[in-house]
Amino acid sequence: MSLVMTLIAGILFGLGLSVAQMIDPAKVVNFLDLLGTWDPSLAFVMGGGLLVNAIATPLILKQPKPKFAEIFRLPTKTDLDARLILGGLIFGVGWGLAGYCPGPMITSLSFANSAILTVVLSYLVGTWISKRALAAWDRR
Repeated sequence: MSLVMTLIAGILFGLGLSVAQMIDPAKVVNFLDLLGTWDPSLAFVMGGGLLVNAIATPLILKQPKPKFAEIFRLPTKTDLDARLILGGLIFGVGWGLAGYCPGPMITSLSFANSAILTVVLSYLVGTWISKRALAAWDRR
């Protein structure tokens, strides 16, 4: 049942990204362009997601266990360190340049054009490089 619910959640997420036009890199870049052609419409999408999460999460966490899993898998790390800040900065630059973050990027694979395939390949290469670099960082 857990795999089915994961699939349903993923489909809902992808549909939401598509309906909200978050898979359109031009729309995302315009949202990030505060001093130029700023398009605030995606703020409503993000705000809606934050509002639902702010209401639903406390209610869900009051349950003894998740409906479709054995345990809650919550993050344990709460401190801001250099890795988190640097990662956020790199993510932001990549998002601003490409107009995609991972969720919309995967959703946009349905277009199967050379631009999205290039972005996905770049994402995979960047992920591979970062895993190697972080493993070396952790060994020192």
